[in-house]
Amino acid sequence: MQINLNPIHAPFIKTKTTSLKILSSLNEKNNQNNQQSLVGKVKQLVLTNENRTKLNTYQDREFYAYPRLVSHIDNGFISILTNLYRERLRPNIEILDLMSSWVSHLPSDVKYKRVVGHGLNAQELAKNSRLEYFCVKDLNQDHKFEFETCSFDAVLCTVSVQYLQQPEKVFAEVFRVLKPGGVFIVSFSNRMFYEKAISAWREGSSYSRIRLVVQYFQCVEGFTEPEVIQKLPSTIDALFGFLSSSDPFYAVIAYRNFRIIHHD
Repeated sequence: MQINLNPIHAPFIKTKTTSLKILSSLNEKNNQNNQQSLVGKVKQLVLTNENRTKLNTYQDREFYAYPRLVSHIDNGFISILTNLYRERLRPNIEILDLMSSWVSHLPSDVKYKRVVGHGLNAQELAKNSRLEYFCVKDLNQDHKFEFETCSFDAVLCTVSVQYLQQPEKVFAEVFRVLKPGGVFIVSFSNRMFYEKAISAWREGSSYSRIRLVVQYFQCVEGFTEPEVIQKLPSTIDALFGFLSSSDPFYAVIAYRNFRIIHHD
């Protein structure tokens, strides 16, 4: 009698150890998916309803309907800002100039791949020679952009953050349109249209305003820890009892992380 000696393949037996490994793998994958779904989302609100109020309650489009072809900060501020852009923005990148106007303060000798503008007055934006094109949108009414996710290497917001009534949502939207590693630069001084600035800004100090912008970044999952830059006018005048007429310079900068940060 010939005996068939073909090997016998035992059925797969799910042991307790195997089950734990599978469960652990599934949990890890679910945790990664959950972390990924949180990236770019608002973790918590920074402002109360009272903080968001403005003295002028008319829609912003009405207030900005007339073009203002003037500088809202002094030459010293502009020089510092332009140098900051030169240091932080690489040539040939794609930039979104948020809440822009007739000038973007970018270095004139640096070429960028694309600069897109956003604002509330089409006439002002049409005068801005750095813009390839622009869109008109009231971010206090609609914070969503039509741009695709990961469209820009940099987003800029110059002396305008004080007018945002839903900054948490706007910063989350900025995160969405930034490419991984992309930078968001928010600059401001002590000037403002007082009646159009939100209550939290109007009633705050320079320090509290910096803290506000830092918190705007921190409330969105996925930004790096914000970096604060401040350059104040010379203290020489203050030592002799004079008030300096120069604009103080403040900037808060953060990047869209390349990877998920796991918080312990």
